[in-house]
Amino acid sequence: MKFLLVGTNPENTGAATHFVALAQALAEAGHEVGVIAAADGLIEQQLIHAGVQLHRAMFRNALDPRGYLAVIRVARTMQPAWLVGNFGKEYWPLIVIGRLLRIPVALFRHRVPPMKRVSNYLLPRLAHRFFAVSNHARQAYLDRGVPPWLVQVLHNPVNMALCRHDPVQRSAILRSLDIFGDPIVLGYCGRMHRGKGIFTLFDAATAAMAQEPRLHCLWLGNGPDAQALRERAAAHPLGCRHHFPGWANDIHPWYSAMSMLAFPSIAPETFGRVSVEAQAAGLPVLASDVGGIPETLQPGVTGVLLPPGDVDAWRAAIVDMCDASRRLPMGAAAEAFVREHFSTSVISAQFVQLLAAATSTSGTTGIPPHRPRGRRRLPG
Repeated sequence: MKFLLVGTNPENTGAATHFVALAQALAEAGHEVGVIAAADGLIEQQLIHAGVQLHRAMFRNALDPRGYLAVIRVARTMQPAWLVGNFGKEYWPLIVIGRLLRIPVALFRHRVPPMKRVSNYLLPRLAHRFFAVSNHARQAYLDRGVPPWLVQVLHNPVNMALCRHDPVQRSAILRSLDIFGDPIVLGYCGRMHRGKGIFTLFDAATAAMAQEPRLHCLWLGNGPDAQALRERAAAHPLGCRHHFPGWANDIHPWYSAMSMLAFPSIAPETFGRVSVEAQAAGLPVLASDVGGIPETLQPGVTGVLLPPGDVDAWRAAIVDMCDASRRLPMGAAAEAFVREHFSTSVISAQFVQLLAAATSTSGTTGIPPHRPRGRRRLPG
């Protein structure tokens, strides 16, 4: 099958990471994949050696004529079976181009906050497939009145090879942070702001350090509250066991340095890709029981769900996970869990199956076909 994926957002976002993983997954499965991306952006950089056809373009907004012309030119040459979009500013252009060229369109929505009212109503009805990346996100659309048969769920794919644990890499990273001996490293990866639960995690991890002398905390990321967090660590007697290497565009090598991952968000998350990647690297995950995060792990098997913002509960869970007899079996189960449910081969197969069902029941135009029999056909 031929796919043309359009993602001209140059920034490093969760949607961009998903876009890259999906393109890689489809190419690895033997499909012909074209990608339209911003010049020198994250997507182009990470797909240069992925076996896809790269084309440069940019949608500055949904009315940018240069973006339309670029997509139309590539689509006419490639003649893809599907146009695929991940970013809001390209939703309407792809719908218009798909109708013009009679190519079905699949759209992914990575956020829970609502789109504008017209887009919220029309886009799930005009796209041949409209995907949310979690059941939590799907429910948000149902709560806004979108019929359930119009919103499919397809979780983020994870490249298992990129997440593979590397003991040599672990040693090198730990040495660079002046962490020696036989440490237990609790990792955090992501944006540093209060809604992510970073201060809950800091207090819980610091209290756990008083009980476990081998425990260190690795903070990978940046954000508006990063400086306040560093200052809190600098003022604490155990602050030297908190390490702040900053932001990394490629976080995969850092999983090797960790013993477990914390995902302590207070505000609901749409999904939680970092949780799945960490488990792919053989790490158990301590995660907040909120939003789409619970969909990323098996509680009690590959990790633990905890009440968001509860310092005592997080401290106790961290101390418990410092026990190797508890931590290591969970890590092994985590890798197997991700391989079965979130690996690129699994997700790409699910994606193709859902798209094949769409084209087999409705051809290449018209209303999304995933509506139950007997319901009135909606105008589109």
